[in-house]
Amino acid sequence: MLPDLSHFLLAVLQSLLLLLAAPLVSGLARVMRAKMHNRVGPGLLQDYRDLIKLMQRQEVWPPDSGLVFRAMPSIVMVTLLVISMGTPMVTRFAPIAVCGDLVTTVYLFALARFFLALSGIDSGSSFAGIGTSRELTVAVLVEPTMLLSLFVAALLAGSTDLGSISAAIASGHVHSVTAVVVAGLAFGFAVYIELGKLPYDMAEAEQELQEGPLTEYSGPSLALLKWSMALKQTIVVGWFVGLFLPFGSSPDLSLAGVLVGLLAFVVKVLVIFLAVGIVSNSVARARFRLMPRHSWVGVGVASLAFVFYLVGL
Repeated sequence: MLPDLSHFLLAVLQSLLLLLAAPLVSGLARVMRAKMHNRVGPGLLQDYRDLIKLMQRQEVWPPDSGLVFRAMPSIVMVTLLVISMGTPMVTRFAPIAVCGDLVTTVYLFALARFFLALSGIDSGSSFAGIGTSRELTVAVLVEPTMLLSLFVAALLAGSTDLGSISAAIASGHVHSVTAVVVAGLAFGFAVYIELGKLPYDMAEAEQELQEGPLTEYSGPSLALLKWSMALKQTIVVGWFVGLFLPFGSSPDLSLAGVLVGLLAFVVKVLVIFLAVGIVSNSVARARFRLMPRHSWVGVGVASLAFVFYLVGL
């Protein structure tokens, strides 16, 4: 069903606000890291200045790169914007219902990751190819936890529509509150790994394998990719907030309700990023080989949520 004008405007406004705020959110993480290390560090708006600087630089393409490599930054950005238009964040319903289905959203995230990985191979760089292999390995380790926890939430709501899941959890119309809490914890753990924070990753480690697929990009393409990575982090946290912490979100399209929902969303996202910053800056870097052991903990917690759903606790 096609959205009406009010829902479409809400989706566009939500998408634009997330796009504009993404560098600010990533800048906040850098500021927190510097303060906790007792350094001056970059300013809160440094990411905006970096993007402007990259936009003004010359773009250089690797001689062995193909169409996929050149199209990937635009594909990833457009895919993330579509996801942001269908995810309930400010409201308890998806602004565009056709984009707000759980299965659709998961496949859109997978599409962005697929093209990011494919571009590393298409670049012709061996380092980018190794980084691509690492990216896909992380996806294999994290996505089962994320999918299983979302599956439990969908079963509790009786629908795969993200808006229906958000509304059911917000109103308490679920027969197993324990399953919701445990599924939320498992999903939050998967989100933390997706954010690329210590002890698993370091988002600013440009010369490490985590940034391998981005190695051969420069100029405006690199700026678009950096912006997309910041937007992805904001969307993933917004996804978690919209589904498992929908309290304060607007149940309708009234102006007052949307403004209150926007304020509640900003507060919840800031609190989560502050908590993530404290945790990530308080632990040491772990070896990549240890990630499978930790990811199985997430799968176990998500499986426990499914058990709670089956027994109705």
